[in-house]
Amino acid sequence: MGILNVYSLLGSAAAGRTSDWIGRRYTIILAGVIFFAGALLMGFATNYAFLMVGRFVAGIGVGYALMIAPVYTAEVSPASARGFLTSFPEVFINFGILLGYVSNFAFSKLPNNLGWRFMLGIGAVPPVFIALSVLAMPESPRWLVMQGRLGDAKRVLDKTSDSLEESKLRLSEIKSAAGIPEHCTDDVVSVSKQHHGEGVWRDLLVSPTPAVRHILMCAVGIHFFQQASGIDSVVLYSPTIFGIAGIQNDNDKLLVTMAVGFTKTIFILVATFLLDKIGRRPLLLSSVAGMILSLTGLAIGLFIIKGSDHRVVWAIALCITAVLSYVAFFSIGLGPITWVYSSEIFPLKLRAQGCSMGVAMNRVTSGVISMTFISLYKAISLGGAFLLYAGVAVVAWVFFYTLLPETQGRTLEEMETLFGTFFKWRSTARALKEKKGESNEQVEMANSSTTGN
Repeated sequence: MGILNVYSLLGSAAAGRTSDWIGRRYTIILAGVIFFAGALLMGFATNYAFLMVGRFVAGIGVGYALMIAPVYTAEVSPASARGFLTSFPEVFINFGILLGYVSNFAFSKLPNNLGWRFMLGIGAVPPVFIALSVLAMPESPRWLVMQGRLGDAKRVLDKTSDSLEESKLRLSEIKSAAGIPEHCTDDVVSVSKQHHGEGVWRDLLVSPTPAVRHILMCAVGIHFFQQASGIDSVVLYSPTIFGIAGIQNDNDKLLVTMAVGFTKTIFILVATFLLDKIGRRPLLLSSVAGMILSLTGLAIGLFIIKGSDHRVVWAIALCITAVLSYVAFFSIGLGPITWVYSSEIFPLKLRAQGCSMGVAMNRVTSGVISMTFISLYKAISLGGAFLLYAGVAVVAWVFFYTLLPETQGRTLEEMETLFGTFFKWRSTARALKEKKGESNEQVEMANSSTTGN
């Protein structure tokens, strides 16, 4: 179950450099091709080793897709809708999980020797649509600027900005971030060294600035806590949880598991509309607080069921309610915000490979959690396992509250100025707000004097 996440490490590690080399758009197509091959290999597997080869290939595709989708979306989106649009990969991951639950329920009616093949092989269908639809999508304007293709970048920005004035401002900021002088306006300009990822690891790990160190801590930290708080254990092993909680009928287990998928999908859709209105921090902190309460409730329900010698209906109802509320709280905050936040905070040059480090942490933690869950609950009981996850979520809440600045409404090029003061980020944010207010006043005064003349 969890080995896919370990394999995906290779994909996420390679995706950053690949996307800097061939572009964000073609990297998405490459991910689709890898997915397609992996699903076919699993569906037609003749033995366990063959199945693991297919799992390996699919895992590389997972790593590529998890890194490139939020990066591409963040780089194409205007600041006003970036949270909404960058949460879409997480929305459709959950929609895919829901389709997986539904199709598994349908294929479970087939003979055993065919059912599992269809469950795994059906995954070859979506990558075809991914590869074809991406051909109609524009390349990331930020990647185009890094290659010196200013004319192409301007055309993309004109189409993806709220106004032509915003398009010009975005292009100016991207040029500045890429080290291209403001006076360079040709369609194609020569850049001193075309950016294919050179020197990135040095700037990220060997000699990072305080701002980059703070950004890296936040990005890797949010990915770690997203998985360490137990979401994969709940999603992947929900039939096992419901079985131990007292639901013995296989059909009932699958139906309740489908309810988990529906809940996750509905609440993540709610989150997409709130990210740019409420902001990242309020949603994130309230989400994790709700997860802590849900995990604690689930643990209490499981302890009561384990300690009772008869069927405790209210405790079973508490467990089902706690699981559904846990995935709801996760989906309204920590689920989508992890991908939105980590894809928007890195500087332009470091973004692709910085995000790949976050994804690598995400996949390692996910693999460890999903592969150790059964051993964990056998060692400390199922209630003990979820109480442990609740403890991790408490640490996560403190980490997010103290270290993660609000990024709502800021352009990608403004992000680096927010970071670097670690626990004192609030004073930095206030200073930036005051500076921005003074700049706006100067612009208004200049406009009014021009109008007067």
